Amino acid sequence: MGLYVDGFVVPIPKKNVPAYQRIAKIASKVWKEHGALEYRECAGDDMKIKGVVSFLKQMKCKPNETVIFAWITYKSRAHRDKVNAKVMKDPRLTKIMNDKPPFDYRKILYGGFKTIVEA
Repeated sequence: MGLYVDGFVVPIPKKNVPAYQRIAKIASKVWKEHGALEYRECAGDDMKIKGVVSFLKQMKCKPNETVIFAWITYKSRAHRDKVNAKVMKDPRLTKIMNDKPPFDYRKILYGGFKTIVEA
């Protein structure tokens, strides 16, 4: 059986990427300490590819915005649920969630995914 992946796309003002990165570094430690196998946060770079719909266009980003593309991997969906239950109770994460975020939570795209190909 393949890994289970939580995936995220987060539109964010470019000027807020350093603040987001600081938060993501803390969050990565929290998830990994509670059992996540991998934690990645990536900032948009090559976002204007001719002939395809870009993340920027699909997310209706303004010229001063980019997107964060992120994922967290787990052994299984059940493992994800156990890890996330611990993460959501971790005071380091609850503090972050209570602070003013450098992005709009209402615009995040999220989903849980079963891996269908591993190479």
